[in-house]
Amino acid sequence: MARNPERRAALVDAGVEVLAREGARGLTFRAVDAEAGVPVGTASNYFTGRDDLLRQIDTRLHVRLAPDPEVIAELLQRPKDRSLVTAFMHDLMGRATRDRTGYLALLEMRLEATRRPELRASYTESVRGDLTEGMEFHRAAGLPGGDETVTVLYLAMLGLILEHLTLPGVLEGVLPGVGVPEGLIERIVETVVPEA
Repeated sequence: MARNPERRAALVDAGVEVLAREGARGLTFRAVDAEAGVPVGTASNYFTGRDDLLRQIDTRLHVRLAPDPEVIAELLQRPKDRSLVTAFMHDLMGRATRDRTGYLALLEMRLEATRRPELRASYTESVRGDLTEGMEFHRAAGLPGGDETVTVLYLAMLGLILEHLTLPGVLEGVLPGVGVPEGLIERIVETVVPEA
């Protein structure tokens, strides 16, 4: 198996593009090779199979969509109240919007996990790890609310991001005078997060 880390990373990113655009059924080694602009057969030298490629895409997406440590450090200088939680949710939405392709690929991974038990197990572990990490961060940062708050925020933001990235017209005007997505983020946090 080939060991060029830069080429592997380029192939994984090409896989993200293909997955977001074509869905899991379109994620073939040939499509990844074409997206990466490499000779046919290159991806098969880097991945043991489709499941290996999907696992590496999952790992890569966690890096691509992760919060910037400098932004987190700067935000943590603020008072630990509801407005800070709002700022974190705006950062989350900003990351999903800036890397729309990456987030759509994550959604495709979820759909593929419903059809493939072996992927479901690893992807469930990965996503559950993210939720657990979010709860631990929330507690360690001293933010208002507890694990239930984080879980409900997670569910609400997941729904908002899904609609905003796939069918943005669904939410336009649903709450008169509330902007999408910014105003809805404010409403979610006001509804879910207790006063400090």
